[in-house]
Amino acid sequence: QVHVVESGGGLVQAGGSLGLSCDASGSSSSRYAMAWYRQAPGKQRELVASITGAGSARYADFVKGRFTISSSYKYTVYLQMNRLSPEDTAVYYCKFQTFVPSAPSAEYWGKGILVTVSS
Repeated sequence: QVHVVESGGGLVQAGGSLGLSCDASGSSSSRYAMAWYRQAPGKQRELVASITGAGSARYADFVKGRFTISSSYKYTVYLQMNRLSPEDTAVYYCKFQTFVPSAPSAEYWGKGILVTVSS
């Protein structure tokens, strides 16, 4: 069974930095991707950044130049968040996605972790 666990987060002042980590366990897939999503109160969940197992990263426009996604170890992803603003306040979710030829991809989500940016 695949488990996805986020860590980090917390409270930070506007302009500050924070890091989030995510670890996925229970999978042996060689083709996978990991991503960070966020959901602010009253808003839909939105993609923040993603990275493939090969290290190809993509970012939402609203975090380009401020957030960096990286993966130093297999099934682990880190999100460095700089120049945070109150608009970044949200619950951040990690998604682990595996790919198998000729079959739908499988998605596994963490429970989410709260990031609060005070003004």
